[in-house]
Amino acid sequence: MAKDAAKPVILWFRKDLRLDDNQALTAAHRSGRPIIPLYIREPAAAGTGPLGAAQAWWLHHSLEALNRSLQKLNGRLVLASGEALEVLCAFIKESAAEAVFWNRRYDPAGISIDARIKHELEKQAIEARSFGGQLLHEPSRLMTGNGTPYRVYTPFWRALEGGGEPEPPLDAPAKLRLASQPKSEVLGSWKLLPTKPDWAGDFVDLWTPGEEGAQQRLHVFVEDALEGYKENRDYPARPATSMLSPHLALGEISPARIWDATRGLSQRVPAADIVHFRKEIAWREFSYHLLFHFPRLASANWNDRFDGFEWRNNSGDFEAWRRGMTGYPIVDAGMRQLWRHGWMHNRVRMIVASFLIEDLMIDWRRGEAWFRDTLVDADPANNAASWQWVAGSGADASPFFRIFNPVLQGEKFDPDGDYVRTYVPELRELGPKYIHRPFEAPKSMLDEAGITLGQTYPKPIVDHASARNRALAAYKAIRDAA
Repeated sequence: MAKDAAKPVILWFRKDLRLDDNQALTAAHRSGRPIIPLYIREPAAAGTGPLGAAQAWWLHHSLEALNRSLQKLNGRLVLASGEALEVLCAFIKESAAEAVFWNRRYDPAGISIDARIKHELEKQAIEARSFGGQLLHEPSRLMTGNGTPYRVYTPFWRALEGGGEPEPPLDAPAKLRLASQPKSEVLGSWKLLPTKPDWAGDFVDLWTPGEEGAQQRLHVFVEDALEGYKENRDYPARPATSMLSPHLALGEISPARIWDATRGLSQRVPAADIVHFRKEIAWREFSYHLLFHFPRLASANWNDRFDGFEWRNNSGDFEAWRRGMTGYPIVDAGMRQLWRHGWMHNRVRMIVASFLIEDLMIDWRRGEAWFRDTLVDADPANNAASWQWVAGSGADASPFFRIFNPVLQGEKFDPDGDYVRTYVPELRELGPKYIHRPFEAPKSMLDEAGITLGQTYPKPIVDHASARNRALAAYKAIRDAA
């Protein structure tokens, strides 16, 4: 049945807060119908909104940025709260809209809600169209030769790469036909920002949420940091990573746009750097592939053999880890960076995760939950898949016995101690030789640096060598029981 070109189409924004390379937006624009841009704050129980408090801060500013972009096109973003189906039906009735367009979600909660909405709208003869573009691949379609999901990253990467270059990204329309906008809720009333205390006060020193900030971040990375990426990315004191993860998490930029920015650079950027960066994009794709096919990725061990692992779950140890007071400088620097900026360098994420799981023997799910709440780039797929990778319980996981030594990791990837000094200022005056092992420094050197272990900076809460043996024994127990 043909749709009335005068009747609006509701463009339902979710974690795709951009105008560039937005397939649902492009389709709505090409339909010729007036558009109602809508964002719905679904109930927290739905599990489809920001994953934690840090990402809620980002969402507030991202919605403001999207609204500014729409205002330049003589429109605005309409905000509403409630169950998505109920809200959509109310707006359909009020506006006489005959269509709802959106970009697909790939998390279990989102998939379930969207399937029900599509079914109900189609029963009402409302056109309900969903589009790709949030990923480079469709998890339901990219399968192994025997028709099963990929469980190992390398074959997945080969399949993704072997599928050819992604379709070029779509430019944002120069103008939109926007419908008369229904009444909107006020963003401030959603209370997404922290107030007392404002623990996000330092976020603005590092981040510019919104599509424009994402595009600028991509430009700076490609121009200044892509060359040398393969080597430099592991050193947290170097400005060598893209910092695009929070923009990707809320869809302010598409993976296709990022991929496209790495095309045609072979004359000035080594191919190894480009491929290594693309593999990081592909790890996100692989994580969503896992989540799509294993919806309990964040709550259950992929490898159920780990269900019998004897976690210690000491609350005091967890609190010391959470606050960055473990006595291991690289771990403490990472956890304090997380609190200060809502983000942590990826190499350090692996170090702090290994320390929590293997040195402290605390369930990976507790670490995953803390990251969800404190990361501006919190992502239901990446977060869970990466924690399970470190724990050894996931698909294509790092072997459990690959236990990071936090001292050696610090000395290798932060050799001068610049990263530690930035986030652990009480160690600032300590020289490179002992910056990652202050507990071995001579007392005279500690005195000169103004450090009193156990007072100004903690002594190690665990002996790494002993903790490693304890973790390996626990792992051996579940392996022998299998």
